[in-house]
Amino acid sequence: MKKRSIKFRETLISLGPFYVKLGQALSTRPDILPTVYCNELAKLQDQIPPFPNNVAIKSIESQLGMPISKIFADISKEPIAAASLGQVYKAHLHSGELVAVKVQRPGMSHSLTVDALLFNMIGGQLKRFAKARKDLLVAVNEMVRHMFHEIDYILEGQNAERFAALYGCDSSNEKTYSKDSTTAHKQVIGVKVPKIYWNLTRKAVLTMEWVDGIKLTDDSRLKAASLNRKQLIDEGLYCSLRQLLEVGFFHADPHPGNLVATKDGSLAYFDFGMMGDIPRHYRVGLIRVLVHFVNRDSLGLANDFLSLGFLPEGIDIQSVSDALQTSFGDGTRLSQDFQGIMNQLYDVMYEFNFSLPPDYALVIRALGSLEGTAKVLDPEFKVVESAYPFVIGRLLADPSPDMRKILGQLLIRNDGSIRWNRLEKLIAAISGQTDSETDGASSKSQETTTDPLGWKSFDMHAVVSATEDLFQFILSKKGSRVRVFLLRDILEAADTFLEQEVVSCFSDEDFEATRPEVEGEAMLLRMVNGLRCFRHAVGLAPDVWTAMGLRMALKPEFQRFAFDILSSLLAHSSHKLPDTLWVCISKIMHNFSDNHPRNF
Repeated sequence: MKKRSIKFRETLISLGPFYVKLGQALSTRPDILPTVYCNELAKLQDQIPPFPNNVAIKSIESQLGMPISKIFADISKEPIAAASLGQVYKAHLHSGELVAVKVQRPGMSHSLTVDALLFNMIGGQLKRFAKARKDLLVAVNEMVRHMFHEIDYILEGQNAERFAALYGCDSSNEKTYSKDSTTAHKQVIGVKVPKIYWNLTRKAVLTMEWVDGIKLTDDSRLKAASLNRKQLIDEGLYCSLRQLLEVGFFHADPHPGNLVATKDGSLAYFDFGMMGDIPRHYRVGLIRVLVHFVNRDSLGLANDFLSLGFLPEGIDIQSVSDALQTSFGDGTRLSQDFQGIMNQLYDVMYEFNFSLPPDYALVIRALGSLEGTAKVLDPEFKVVESAYPFVIGRLLADPSPDMRKILGQLLIRNDGSIRWNRLEKLIAAISGQTDSETDGASSKSQETTTDPLGWKSFDMHAVVSATEDLFQFILSKKGSRVRVFLLRDILEAADTFLEQEVVSCFSDEDFEATRPEVEGEAMLLRMVNGLRCFRHAVGLAPDVWTAMGLRMALKPEFQRFAFDILSSLLAHSSHKLPDTLWVCISKIMHNFSDNHPRNF
């Protein structure tokens, strides 16, 4: 199959630009093609030579309706960049402004139409050759629709302005834009979007502000400009995560050719032809998928895929869950980078006839491009691991029932037991990152390096609200199993404390150095670490936490559960404490005997 996949890629290259773009799109469709084909098609790149300059000039004059000399004071003799759908020139307006002029290849609309018709004629043969699982023609027709959007430069200009309104902000002039009179959007400092010159823009010609930038692959220039690589990654990651998980309108192809770093540290986006727009249902679903993947909850993942419409109705969910669990292995090969995750899921998606909605296929492309771009700056970058603080922030900040449910799934297993390791990490993240923000405020230099955008810090009001909602769930009828497991864990931790801490105090043993790796002790340590971090978090906003504590303490359900905990601890310790004391006395006598041997 490997040889056939290589032949398939080579055939697409020989057929021209349309088929190259088609192959690039199919590389992110594991629901259609086998894994080996997806990996092979991912190697495809736009390697199309530019078309003649005189043809480009004539196209500009035809589209704008005047001689080139009346439009621009000067224009570059050769294109600055060229791709399969068009090429870009550098020019000056008569007003002196520097602009980029994007010119479409002549006859692109006609060419795409003919190629699409031809593909419909030979699609059946290609489907059999590539061993495509689904109806290839339906998927290709959807991709062709996106290609026609890409060659409409008026639509691209509108996309650019919408992107700027939602996410863009000149680093020297922070503003708040609103899409309409009722919805305001916070801005990302440092994300730059070129201004569109509408009087010089038509369907096949796009004139925009020229942005001087440094390619992310140009290591020497980045160093010479003293640009902070970590800050650039944070800017791009935060902007992309807001696109995919918060707003829904996203740039589907943020590869290194469409992103540059400006000298002031901004990140400039280009090429707004390929955009996606996913509704809230899919955004929430993507967050749920991330949480279930992190928890290695294969059954939860399978149900996510079904609710999102990826799986056909009537499928055996348990079989999908088993296949996903097998793909995870024993956990040692559970990847945290996006390409590794997709490699784990490709075979399952193909085997069970997954069907990705068109915009969700673009999400896969966007995440893959995002990680590939970030790896240019940091080879160790992993998008899932890096996105975790943002996902947690969204879960804490959004009080909607579905987001609260996902937060509960992150911290509580299906059987009602607490994920103490997740809870400890969450509390530590809240405490540590909020603390970093506080410390960073005292130093302007730190501000630019430690989380300059503030997106890795948590709003304590949102944290307290989420905590209160979680407590209310635990105290409700639905949380009865959680209370049982919580009480069990508290008693186990108390046992461990008595057996280890008390004994070590009397026997002068180093508890930290001698403790065995046992589950009860690991849980106790997580509880202790979690409580230490929680105490620190409370200290950052004592008024808010105190008010929440008082509200909870006045609830009869809380009082009953607190009484259950205290009475259980007393009853349990009444049996356990005598045994522990006898062990203590025995150890003390043994140590005394060792230190004061009798002389006969």
